[in-house]
Amino acid sequence: MTLAAAQKEVDTWIKTHGVRYFNELTNMALLTEEVGEVARIIARTYGEQSIKKTEQKAELKDELADVLFVLICLANQTGIDLTEALKNNLSKKTLRDSERHKSNKKLL
Repeated sequence: MTLAAAQKEVDTWIKTHGVRYFNELTNMALLTEEVGEVARIIARTYGEQSIKKTEQKAELKDELADVLFVLICLANQTGIDLTEALKNNLSKKTLRDSERHKSNKKLL
């Protein structure tokens, strides 16, 4: 699925099942919440924290998909074409960082 197709599919889902988009501030709060859930899984799976016996084991792929869904909602409701935005961002990073990481001794 392309980013454009994902944006269209999320928009269709919102209009069919979600009634309307939550406002941008609500979606920003939801995005923060979902990123926190990703952080919790990463901390317990790859970090030093353990999963509590009372916690359900959450799936990283599901939580990342939740982040992507809300991110797409924000892009849709603010008129951002994520394909174009990502292309521009990669160009910016290439210009700015094309040699920086290669010369970082910490990464070698």
